[in-house]
Amino acid sequence: MRSPFLVLLHSPLATVEQWGRLPEELREAGVRCAAVEVNDDDQPPYAARYVARASLEIAKAAPEAPLLLVAEGAAGALVPQVGGAQRAAHRPVAGYVLVDALLPQPGVATRADLRAAQLPGTTEDPRPARPRPPEFFTEPLPLVADWPDAPCGYLLTTEHYRPCARMARMRGWPVVDRPTAASSPAGALLELAAHM
Repeated sequence: MRSPFLVLLHSPLATVEQWGRLPEELREAGVRCAAVEVNDDDQPPYAARYVARASLEIAKAAPEAPLLLVAEGAAGALVPQVGGAQRAAHRPVAGYVLVDALLPQPGVATRADLRAAQLPGTTEDPRPARPRPPEFFTEPLPLVADWPDAPCGYLLTTEHYRPCARMARMRGWPVVDRPTAASSPAGALLELAAHM
């Protein structure tokens, strides 16, 4: 089976530039990948706009399948819907990697609820690049059903998300702790993908 095409999904609180040189490092390592850009999700419904634009950009940037969806930060809560859109378009998803992200969770209605459940006592993402109005955090998120539908892994690069990495371990997902990993970000991502 052909190795998956990596799709990098930036957080809705950030821009595609958050990935830095990671896409180039992956390509230099011989990995087929694309960092898709979502920049028109600035009006309600925020989540649905993000999923729709990400899906369109994936279709343009990553026509090959299977896909490995790599979601950072606030994109983690939306990765089941992005994956569902790929399956609906007959592009199989080989797996999911969450990078410093909240985990999708059934029965959690909003981003604020998800943060309160998984990161109690914390406030906003420590690295926001795109300020959002309060309704962004309180809008109802799309339901998560029958997910995960493919192997999942978690890449931790900042202590802020350590509780989420612990939850990922409890779910049986492989976790790479970047602060203790000896490799580059690209190397850590590839290490994690190899264990899924």
